[in-house]
Amino acid sequence: MKPTISVIVPIYNAELYLAKCIESLLHQTYTSLQIILVNDGSTDNSLTVANTYAAQDNRIKVYSLDTNQGQSAARNVGLQHATGEYVSFVDADDYVDYNFHEYMLQHIGNLDCVQIGYRRVTNKGKVLIRKLPKHFYQFTSPCMRLYRREVFMQHGLYFPSGMIYEDVVFSLDFWATHPKYKMLSYTGYNYLANTHSTTATRNLVARELLFATLQEKRQQAHSIRHKLLITYTMLRLKLHFFDK
Repeated sequence: MKPTISVIVPIYNAELYLAKCIESLLHQTYTSLQIILVNDGSTDNSLTVANTYAAQDNRIKVYSLDTNQGQSAARNVGLQHATGEYVSFVDADDYVDYNFHEYMLQHIGNLDCVQIGYRRVTNKGKVLIRKLPKHFYQFTSPCMRLYRREVFMQHGLYFPSGMIYEDVVFSLDFWATHPKYKMLSYTGYNYLANTHSTTATRNLVARELLFATLQEKRQQAHSIRHKLLITYTMLRLKLHFFDK
C-alpha cells in the first residue's frame, strides 16, 4: 500500500538536532508516511543517525549525496523518490507537532496546497515568536505546507540548484501554476533559531544571484498577476535584507 504523504528531510551536518526531528515524524498521529532522509554530504555523524533510525522503522528511506550540493539538490532527490499522494518538507534542525500531518490532511480536500504558520523556538523549546499566515505568499519556505504531489509532476516543479534562497524561487514557480489553496490558523511547525543554518547565513553574492533570478523571472512572466507578485516579493526582500 502506498503511503499517503511523502515527508522530505534534507540533512547537512545536523547531528545535534536530527534525532528530535525524526522522532517528531515517527510519532505523528497520522502514520501512513514515507519519510525520506537525504544526507547532503554531511561531514558529521548525521548519516549514522539517519541510518540508525532507518533500521528501526521501515517507513524511513535514506539517500546520500557524496558531496554537499545544497538544500535544493537534497530536496530534489527526495522528490524523485517520493511516492505519496501528498508531499511535505521538514528541515533537519526543526521539528513538528505530532498532529502536523493529520491536521493539514484533514483540511486539504480537493485543494493543491494548504499553508500553516510556525513557531520560532530555542533549542530548549522556548517559543520566541508565533506567526500565522495572513496571505498565502507571506512565507516562502515550503516547510509550512502540504502539497498535492501531482502539481509538481504536471508542471515539472523542482528546486533551483546552486542558490541559498532557493525557497523564494520555488514558491514563485509554484504560485505561477495557480494552485487551489487554503490558509489554516495552525502553528504546528517548530523552526529552530539556529544561527549556523544556511537560512541564517546571509551573504552579498547569494542576494545578488537571487535578485538577478527574480528580475529575469519578472521579465518572463506571462501574466500581470505573476509579475506583480514577483515585484512585491523583491520589495519585501529588500526591506528584509536592509533590516539585517
